Amino acid sequence: MKELNQDTILALLSQINDPDLQLSLIDVNAIHSVIISDAAITIYLELIPPIHWIAKDIEQAIKHKIAEYFPGIEINIFVKDKEIPRISNQHILPTVKHLIAVSSGKGGVGKSTIAANLAAALAQRGASVGLLDADIYGPSIPTMFGVTGHQMEAEKTEDGKLLGYPVVQYGVKIASIGFVMEQNQAAIMRGPMLAGYFTTLMDQIMWGDLDFLIFDLPPGTGDIQLTLTQRVPLSGAVIVTTPQEISLADVRRSISMFKKVQVDILGVIENMSYFVPEDMPEKKYHIFGEGGGEKVSKESDVPFLGQVPLTLGTRSGGDDGYPVVLNPDDFIQGDILRSITSSIVSALRIKNHSALQKPLIQITL
Repeated sequence: MKELNQDTILALLSQINDPDLQLSLIDVNAIHSVIISDAAITIYLELIPPIHWIAKDIEQAIKHKIAEYFPGIEINIFVKDKEIPRISNQHILPTVKHLIAVSSGKGGVGKSTIAANLAAALAQRGASVGLLDADIYGPSIPTMFGVTGHQMEAEKTEDGKLLGYPVVQYGVKIASIGFVMEQNQAAIMRGPMLAGYFTTLMDQIMWGDLDFLIFDLPPGTGDIQLTLTQRVPLSGAVIVTTPQEISLADVRRSISMFKKVQVDILGVIENMSYFVPEDMPEKKYHIFGEGGGEKVSKESDVPFLGQVPLTLGTRSGGDDGYPVVLNPDDFIQGDILRSITSSIVSALRIKNHSALQKPLIQITL
């Protein structure tokens, strides 16, 4: 029988790994403190963020390990985010922890559908999430969340600046040019105006404290993408493609752009990978080709996050304003999208852990 003391508990905790980093809780300095009394053990953890996918798993692993040696003792665990240094453009969106761009080389690949479901999946897990619809020409996020026709509330500050408040649906804070345009109104504007509208959406929205802000970008590598990458300290970009070669050619250009502006690419998602008829679940039809997303990932040396099949539920969810990941009746598609979201969160945690290992260098201009 082990003696109940701090050294014993720390020895047990050293046997538990962070599932993303594959290092022990001791090695990643996750143990803030351990307090032991006659009837209880209280452990305070500081984990590499984002922690929404792994906190409960680590808590359960700790309780199981300690209960093996000290059955019946009360175990209390408190978890918070470890502070991650953020230097570049720190004044831009300072209340947002992780900023993720969802991009595609060309239109029609389901980029907005993926962005909507990523945001919904994160909120479903308990994260505070914002979604900025930066596709000025084709703002589809209001439709996908069932808030078409809604308007953002706004107020003027003492110095005359207009501030807007995002529309909240399914736990996601949403800002879109679609809230200030008529549904059938055409957005006729040149590049500098596009960048100006995007900057307004970004700078004059009161997001509050967010774990994640997802940017649903327009297709291509134009003014909005450049404005975003120059002004915003992005945590990373997610690239959406379909399997066919005509889509991959544009995706390669999109990947090249993000690499040139030194934005980390968290991975490639292949959308509309195959179709499975509801009445013939044993069948799988690769309508748009096969394996293109994984191919471009290998060529570009970026992670492949997974394949998302084409389903009637995804289509109807977008049209009906209810992201498919929230639909309990479409659990297969939901599980696929949640798994991809989990992979993105893991990539962010690995990136944040690497940032903590680097010496902090502050450059003053």
